[in-house]
Amino acid sequence: MAEKEATIYIVDVGKSMGARHHDRPVTDLEWAMQYVWDKITTTVATGRKTANVGVIGLRTDGTSNEQEHDDSYSNISVLFELGQVLMPDIRRLKDMITPSNTNRGDAISAVLVGMGMIIDFTKKLKYKRKIVLVTNGTGAMSNDSYSDITSKMLELGIELVILGADFDDAEYGVKEEDKDLNKANNEALLRAFAEDCQGMFGTLDQAVSELDIPRIKVTKSAVSFKGMLRLGDPENYETAMRIPVERFFRTAVAKPTSASSFVMRSGAEARQDSAPGSSAPNSNESLVSVRTSRTYQISDESAPGGNVDVERDDLAKGYEYGRTAVAIDQSDESVTNLRTFAGLDLIGFIHEDKYDRYLHMSNTNVIIPERGNDNASLALSSFIHALHEVESYAVARLVTKENKPPMIVLLAPSIEPDYECLIEVQLPYAEDVRSYRFPPLDKVVTISGKVLTEHRNLPDDNLKAAMSDYVDSMELDIKNDEGDVITGLPIEDSFSPLVHRLGSAIRYRAIHPEDPILEPAEILTEFSHPPEDMVTRSKSILTKLISTADVKKVPPKTKGRKRQREAEKPLSGLDVDALLSLEPKRSRISTENAIPEFKQTLSRAENIEAIHDAVQQMASIIESQIRHSLAHSNYDRVVEALGTMREELVDYEEPAVYNDFVRGLKDNMLAEKLGGDRTELWYFMRKAKLGLIEKKEVESSTVEDSEAREVRIMHWRSARNTDPGIVPRRKLRQAIKIGCEIKNLLTPNHEDERLML
Repeated sequence: MAEKEATIYIVDVGKSMGARHHDRPVTDLEWAMQYVWDKITTTVATGRKTANVGVIGLRTDGTSNEQEHDDSYSNISVLFELGQVLMPDIRRLKDMITPSNTNRGDAISAVLVGMGMIIDFTKKLKYKRKIVLVTNGTGAMSNDSYSDITSKMLELGIELVILGADFDDAEYGVKEEDKDLNKANNEALLRAFAEDCQGMFGTLDQAVSELDIPRIKVTKSAVSFKGMLRLGDPENYETAMRIPVERFFRTAVAKPTSASSFVMRSGAEARQDSAPGSSAPNSNESLVSVRTSRTYQISDESAPGGNVDVERDDLAKGYEYGRTAVAIDQSDESVTNLRTFAGLDLIGFIHEDKYDRYLHMSNTNVIIPERGNDNASLALSSFIHALHEVESYAVARLVTKENKPPMIVLLAPSIEPDYECLIEVQLPYAEDVRSYRFPPLDKVVTISGKVLTEHRNLPDDNLKAAMSDYVDSMELDIKNDEGDVITGLPIEDSFSPLVHRLGSAIRYRAIHPEDPILEPAEILTEFSHPPEDMVTRSKSILTKLISTADVKKVPPKTKGRKRQREAEKPLSGLDVDALLSLEPKRSRISTENAIPEFKQTLSRAENIEAIHDAVQQMASIIESQIRHSLAHSNYDRVVEALGTMREELVDYEEPAVYNDFVRGLKDNMLAEKLGGDRTELWYFMRKAKLGLIEKKEVESSTVEDSEAREVRIMHWRSARNTDPGIVPRRKLRQAIKIGCEIKNLLTPNHEDERLML
């Protein structure tokens, strides 16, 4: 369970805090609030109800505290009582924290008010108590009852943190020149006060500069397994080994903040949340979280709509077997479950040189002896040292809870000066391992079986030497003048950019909803590029490597990739068109030789208008062939021409022209404007897969799969043989031949019959 916290932030909002000093672009108050807002929003992001925050304003225009009748506590206002902070509270606090019109107010008295708030809130319960004071130290301060306050702070265990604008700090290297005498005296008083309370005293310069350093979340690990480490069968043999152990998480993946879905709050919900007695914390907000509702349906032709709603309890659990869903009842499923008992059983040992690190299947855990059991500590320590001396790992079978699936784990010894444990990681089963065979990198094997060590795909000695020199020049660990190794990438200074960048962006947006997000901190992007000295050191070696490897730049992909390709030339290099006295450019495409001339026209097109003109000519030829076709005599030619048009326009990345033509062609077929009923041609087009060019084929296409599927469906209205009970024979024969599904064909009016092609 998370520790309870009670933190009071005392913010100096005096008139002097509204001034700018030392060429800073922000006022002292805005500068100080960068630290305060970061701490408060970090607390809000945790969502913990046990993390309580209170805010007190120092040197405010008015007075609002429990001791307001005493003049010593004047110009001190409680802006937010101790409790959980939510987003609406942050918005209200931001409007309240502005520079006041007075410099009256005692900082020590404000600390007393904060101490009283903590005492009233926490009582004598176990809490982590803390008071943070941010000020510029220019107001009047009294040191009355100084010793009483200090002793009470120590008795309650309240941590005191005092941060001041332009306070001197010799360790950090900050010293304000020509400091005002009143500020210097106040600074000395606050420093002594913090030291007597065993608290912290520092300058805002250091506190604000350290905000960019990500804060690592330290979590208390819980026991994930508590049982016996066994070697042998202790139930049947007295010589079996049993050691009581406990298992804890050692590492875990830090995941970024997940997204949530919200919608605008409806009028009914707003009225309901704002009703008397409503306890909704965000009742004043205009957003509401999305609630998910699931319904289950089965197909039933006799039901309205063809579907029937069923309850989830009436459904059976199914498992995928190939492409078939196999239903298994709960009673049958219990037979397949393996009956297991919790335990950690050793099943073998392996030398550490024979284990490959890539076999890790999980995060690491630690196995320690049972706490408070000296015999278990001695036994496990002996086992750990034995593994260390023989340089081996143990392989064990782990069942964390009864009837849980068993895991095969590896146990590695870890011995430190004041700590010993077993590092545990999950191993794969045989079914988890996938073996792949790749061709060798140092030789080429021909079809006849001959082995070649020199080949154009193999690096020569010069290339190997150049690559070796380049790798050596990119070494991160370097030696200084004294011969000590300096690590260029310390693991303790590397952070996850995704986790911390997203967290800082959310905190900033909470305070500044309208401002653009700031650039990421330099510490997060430090390792996203190599060090400058290393790049300079390896620049000449990289140039030599590029020259040796003959590296060439690949031209970027452009729209209409076929359009940019040079026309293929014969091996002789002769201009065949010039030799045959052919025209370099053809103005019209003939019907007799449409496909070759269409390709030639596209290859010579210099702009997009020429391509569109060629497509229009080809479309006219295709429609003419359909219109003058006797039955299906020209259908094969039409399909071939359409296939060529589609293939060429896919290569030229011009799908819109083809898609518009196909849609118009379908409309003309339905209206029987191409020489009568041509629905049979649509079947041939479907068979040849000449539908619309979808987005998954060409990125510039706007056609999704659903639209392409809808276009492939042919509709028509029967205009003949409207006599009830009479079926049009020609259409019936045609539907049977095409393999169409005719719905409601025998209805009296034959309305909107639909063929699923």
